[in-house]
Amino acid sequence: MSTDRFREQLLGFLDRKDHWAWPFFSEGRASKEQFKLHFQQEYAVYVRDFPVLLARIHGHNHPAQVRSMLATNIYEEDTGGLSLGRSHPDLFLAMMDGLGFPAKDFERVRLLPASRAYRSWLDRVSRRRDWLVGAAALTVFVEGSVKDRQELLHPSEPKTPAEIEAHIARHPLVRHYGLSPDSMDLTRAHQMVEAGHRHDAYDMVLGFAVTAAQQQAVLACLKTTLALWLRYRDGIARACGLKKAGS
Repeated sequence: MSTDRFREQLLGFLDRKDHWAWPFFSEGRASKEQFKLHFQQEYAVYVRDFPVLLARIHGHNHPAQVRSMLATNIYEEDTGGLSLGRSHPDLFLAMMDGLGFPAKDFERVRLLPASRAYRSWLDRVSRRRDWLVGAAALTVFVEGSVKDRQELLHPSEPKTPAEIEAHIARHPLVRHYGLSPDSMDLTRAHQMVEAGHRHDAYDMVLGFAVTAAQQQAVLACLKTTLALWLRYRDGIARACGLKKAGS
């Protein structure tokens, strides 16, 4: 299929990366303990090990351009060298500490069944020799969001420090849960580098998935990844005692 049609197919999966339970958290309707459970699962499923998952894909001896894009992403995730000088997992734990959740609470997280299934899938696709499939799952889907369509089709300019601080002031953790902006360096780092990462992710997949077989393999992977992600978020919602409207 054409590049434009393939991009549209990819974005269709990210358009659906939206879960019914998220408003409980984004609107301050969940308790801090419910938020803690959510964050523990997020950390153990992918935040802690995301640089490792990317490094597996980097090791599959793909084209130099792809290695460079992945290496840049790994460098930022594992060192913060393009933003604030601390790894993203460390910045995540600093944010948790600001909420009153010490790092020890994230050392031995027991994964929920659907969380375990999602993480198992991420392990499998990151180890596959077909690097395109792993890159699509990790860089397009896991790092992506429902905002991808807007960023890809209408690229934004790099945010100024003032714009980043305004974004942080509006963040649900600051507005509804009393988190100090001083603890939001993870969000600052994301705001500094994520737009570039989003374009790199799509450039990789769109530029190298050129045969029908490659495109279909990528789309099949994202279909499975989305289904497992939705079940994973359903599992967290159930564990938090949250219920979908009308159920």
